[in-house]
Parts: sequence; structure tokens; C-alpha cells
Amino acid sequence: MIPSGKNAERIISVDKLQGKVEFLCDTLFRGRATGSTGANEAAFWIARQFREAGLMKMSGKWSMSFGVGDKVGHNIIGFMPGKRSGLKESYVLVTAHYDSHGMIDDTVYPGADSNASGVVAMVSVADMFARMKELGRSYGKNMIFVAFDARERNSQGAEAFWREVMEGKLKDPVSGETITPSKISCAVVLDILGSTLSPLRRGRKDYLIMLSNGRHRYELTRANDTDGLHMDLGFDYYGSDGFTEMFLSKIGDQGVFSRAGVDCVVFTSGITMKTNKVEDNALSLNYNIFKKRIFLIFHWLEKTL
Repeated sequence: MIPSGKNAERIISVDKLQGKVEFLCDTLFRGRATGSTGANEAAFWIARQFREAGLMKMSGKWSMSFGVGDKVGHNIIGFMPGKRSGLKESYVLVTAHYDSHGMIDDTVYPGADSNASGVVAMVSVADMFARMKELGRSYGKNMIFVAFDARERNSQGAEAFWREVMEGKLKDPVSGETITPSKISCAVVLDILGSTLSPLRRGRKDYLIMLSNGRHRYELTRANDTDGLHMDLGFDYYGSDGFTEMFLSKIGDQGVFSRAGVDCVVFTSGITMKTNKVEDNALSLNYNIFKKRIFLIFHWLEKTL
């Protein structure tokens, strides 16, 4: 019998999610600005999360470094192999940026929703798939988890990663073969996922927005039928075609992939009045709804792989 994905939900709790967001927003990290000691500490933490989830290093290391002006940024990359069929391998990217705005005028900008929430969602999804592998479940596609740096510096982390792909430097750690652009079937971007301050409809805090080219709506709707979910789904940015196109194709890490012709999906709970402000702290998130969003993204990925 194929184990149900519901088994993976048992390893995720509200307390664990809140603890991880609070940790990334601690003053120790000083807002996680690219090139800062706090961002480096966050990168080390993410690498530990990947290792504990059983992910594999790529090119023998967790970190891919790149220049950002006079600073050094670090993308953290982990690999989860799928079912090795001997046919042409394909890969799904699951990404979230971990940098934020750091300190401005000696004031820390915690970056809880933007984007500690996306990072915690990403590592939670990795944990859930690792649990399914322990239970004997296998999936058709390989997964590459990437924590991007320098999103707030014109997405230079995503640009650096894509250059590695274009230059043939990204290698499958199992087969050693080059991961070419044509082998990447989808890039999933998790960006701002913890708040309930910008609902799609009044009275529905349990909502999630998917921005895509429309190909994946059916699978998300099916995944949303899972017991305990039934969230309020949006497939555009609050009804605006212009903002939907901007958020999917022109800004953020997703813009790098969309402009390169990669099928791209963005999951978000929307910009709020606290985004990129001092008030974007760990206490401002709704962790019960955050957990449901993670579960839905996981179940959608199960149907996509």
C-alpha cells in the first residue's frame, strides 16, 4: 500500500513553526541583510536544516557563493533524488529567499513574513518529503531546495543560481550529469506566507494565492480537497491582471525564472501593511493558517511530482 501524504503532516506543529520563525527573527541575525554576519548565521542554520532532512549536497557543498557589490552572498542548496527511472531526469526547484532588510538607523527589521515564513515553509516541506521517503514513498521528479540570498538586492542570488545552470555547472549528485535548463520542469517560489492581514474575501483568513501560467490550478484544487484544508484559493493577485503579471514575471526571484522561460509558480499570502517594516515580526503571523498553507503546498507538490 502506498503511504498517504497525511503521514507527513504529523511531524509539523504550530509550536515548531513558530519557534523556527522566531529563531530567524531573533536580534542575533540583525535582519539578515546580504553580506552581514546575521545572514551568514541564517545560511548556516538553513544548511543544518537541509542536512537533518536528509538532503544531499550539490558539488560537495551546501553553499554557492557570489559577489554582491563589495559583499558576498550565499545560496544554500540541497538535493532530494526522486525515482531513478533511467529515463531523462527532471527537476523541480523549491525556493525561498532568506535575506531581508537588516538594520536601518540602528533598528532591526525582523523580516518574519518577508521572508522567514517562506524559508520555514520550504524546510518544512523538505522534512515532509523526507518523512514520506522513510515510509517507502518515491516520486518521479528530483527536488532541488534553494534558499536564495540577495533577493532584496535585485534578486542577485537567483540570478547567480541561474547562471550556474546556464553555464552547465549544476550537477546531479547521484548521476553526475549536468542539470540543463530543459531538465527543470518547474520553479516554485515561496514568498510571504505567514500573515492573514490581506485576505481574499472578508471573513476568510484561511486563504492562499497561487500565481502561475494557469497550468497547475487543477492540481492545487484537488490537493485542497484533502481533509482539514479547503482553503480559500486565489489564482491572481487580488483580481488585478497587471499586478499578477508584475509579481509573476517582473519582480522577485520568480522573475528570473519566468524571464528564462521556466514554468514558475509563486505561493504567497500577499503583501500587508507590515511588509518590510519593523512590525513584520514573529508575533504578527497566524501559525495555524501558516501550517495549513504548508500542508496544501506539500500535497500540491505530491500531485505535481
